Amino acid sequence: MQNNFLNLKAGDRVKVTGYGQGDPIYRSKLLSMGLIPGVLFSVIRTAPMGDPLEILVNGFHLSLRRQEADILNIEMVKQ
Repeated sequence: MQNNFLNLKAGDRVKVTGYGQGDPIYRSKLLSMGLIPGVLFSVIRTAPMGDPLEILVNGFHLSLRRQEADILNIEMVKQ
């Protein structure tokens, strides 16, 4: 099932399937942080107002703003 970053919540397990349209500089930043196609990550928590999200990818905790990270094409993974 294809999904988008704006709908994620704590506890979700997700696979990066690619990238959509967006700022190429920010795309490079996400790639350098390990968010490459095929990688799995878990949503750890959301900030009190819902943004940013804390995710766990390859053993690292990252905080990402939903609006900026929405360029990720993702797929929910059954737990």
